[in-house]
Parts: sequence; structure tokens; C-alpha cells
Amino acid sequence: MVKVLFVCLGNICRSPLAEALFKKAVEDRGLTDQIYCDSAATSTYEIGNRPDRRTCANAESHGLKLDHRAKQLRKSDFTDFDYIIGMDDSNFDNIHAMSHRFSGSYPSHEQVFLLRKFDPFVEVSRGIPSLPDPYYEPDEAFEEVYQIAKRSTEKLLDWIIKKHHLE
Repeated sequence: MVKVLFVCLGNICRSPLAEALFKKAVEDRGLTDQIYCDSAATSTYEIGNRPDRRTCANAESHGLKLDHRAKQLRKSDFTDFDYIIGMDDSNFDNIHAMSHRFSGSYPSHEQVFLLRKFDPFVEVSRGIPSLPDPYYEPDEAFEEVYQIAKRSTEKLLDWIIKKHHLE
């Protein structure tokens, strides 16, 4: 089983949305017995809380229901998950710092990625942009994040299927 963990700061906006989008794509392709996903936070700010109401409303407008409670990235996640996907540079740096604090080593560059590495609208040779954090933004930002996360998680799934010879 291939395991994927999506990570953002609070685990109430971007990472639970990416988790739900990825999970739906996995289900649509009939791969639930081969691919598992979850999401987590680098901070403790929102532990136990449900996703942000605006994230939920936006997801529901696309027929997607978010059923998640925020939790923090744990030491065991670095061995339990094949891929840990950060939403922005700060999360990416925090993931690496947490790995080093937990184990004294940094995770492999083959384990930790930024989600937009898989965004077909991004020219990776120019650098990988962050998935914007919509938390302090107007409602329209949640739609932008949804669209970016949808296309990025679909391409991530394509990459995992090819890399692991699934389907």
C-alpha cells in the first residue's frame, strides 16, 4: 500500500482539502486497496478542530465532503508514509525540521515534496510555488486553492500510479 500525507500549518484549510481531493481521485480510479492518504499540521494551533467552514463550503459546492479533525505531524509519520506533501515553503521547512528533531536526520528528497511540484500549470524549472493559504483571504481565494489542489492532486496520483506500477 502506498501512503500519502498532506501537510499544512493548521490542517484546517489546504491539507484536508488536498486529502479529500486525492482520496476522491483514488476512489474514482478504484485504487483504495492500493493507496491510502491522510493529512496533518506542522503546528498545534488547531488540533482536534474540524476544517475551516469556508474550506468546507467550497468543497461542498464541488460535491466534496470534508470529514476530518486536525492533528499534528508525528514522528511515526516519517516511517508510516511513503510521501509527505507540503503545501508551502514554510511547511516544507517545518517538515524537515521536525524530521531532524525526531530522528536526527532529514527526510529523503524522494519522500517530501511540495504539492505544486505536480501542478501542470507550473514550470518547475522556475521553482515550485506555494499553494496559497486562503485563511486570511476573501472567499474567492478558497476557490483558487480548490482548483490548484484539484489539478495538482490528480497529477500526483498519475505520478504515483506510474512510479508504483498500479492499476
